[in-house]
Amino acid sequence: MNLQLIEVYIPDRHFESINENLQEYDHQSYWVSSESEERMLVRILVETRNVEEILNYLEEVSNVVEGFETMLIPVQTYLSKETIHQEAKEEKEKEKQDNEEDKASLLRASRHELLSSVEKNSHITLNYSLLIILSAVVATVGFLKDSEAVVIGAMVIAPMIGPVIAIAFSSILGDYKLLGKSIATSLYGVAIVLIISILFGYFSDMGMGTDQYIDRTKVTIVDIFLGVASGAAGALAFLNRLSGNLVGVMVAVALLPPSVAMGMSLGDGSYELAFGAFLLVTVNIMSILLAAVSIFSISGIRPVRWEEVQRANVSRPLSIVFVTIIIIILALVILVGKDLTFP
Repeated sequence: MNLQLIEVYIPDRHFESINENLQEYDHQSYWVSSESEERMLVRILVETRNVEEILNYLEEVSNVVEGFETMLIPVQTYLSKETIHQEAKEEKEKEKQDNEEDKASLLRASRHELLSSVEKNSHITLNYSLLIILSAVVATVGFLKDSEAVVIGAMVIAPMIGPVIAIAFSSILGDYKLLGKSIATSLYGVAIVLIISILFGYFSDMGMGTDQYIDRTKVTIVDIFLGVASGAAGALAFLNRLSGNLVGVMVAVALLPPSVAMGMSLGDGSYELAFGAFLLVTVNIMSILLAAVSIFSISGIRPVRWEEVQRANVSRPLSIVFVTIIIIILALVILVGKDLTFP
């Protein structure tokens, strides 16, 4: 059983009504203590699947109540008579069988936890910049040496999944400020990769005929499926707060090597090859976004405040339609303009 602890600091004058409402939600255990002369502390131990519903209520209350604070704390271990008793295990199994709808829906962390992670991924930091620089250098060297192992190593350290997932998540919520930050961070990462690979391509032509380079200047319809699979895997890993390292490699496969190929082509003056690599980068980005936006929509992520709900209701379908149209246009360009790719 996955449990989390919600700590709520409630001003005394609002305690009675809020406490009564909180006790109506499903919970494993409930504690009340006096934090000070002006505030009461309520601790609620709940299953992870019930966290978001409670946090949504507390978010609404915090907008109108001064001095109201909430914290969410992960629980590693919880022991009580009920957890040890065999009947609790049997009841849990019965509950699993009775809740088919819960089985069918996508499991995920609460919207508040995910939003906190997205906000972190949308910022340009020194750590992000250094990892992008290092991954770009390693990938470019892998192209020059025609070493698949080196290119894979670069994709392992490339932190390109975070900003892309942040773009999709903020689109679902209709948070345009966060969307702008995420796009800027993603473009910043691609720009660093381009600058480094352009310099390598300008001063060296060693890797211009390697398989690692040539393969990334071609684009086919199959690349759309790769991008969709990468985006879906990244979104599912993010929803479940799983380690993003392995899934991040999939996203980096779709973004890092073609970006390096585009930069090297521009540095070498091979503009037809640069166009092929550009198409590949664009197709992959749009495919990843389409998959991620779709997964987030299916998972039921929704804002709470009325004005945010209205923005999300417009932003969500608009994002899916916009990205889908771009993918269709790119697919047509690929099918009609095959002569633009490197033979």
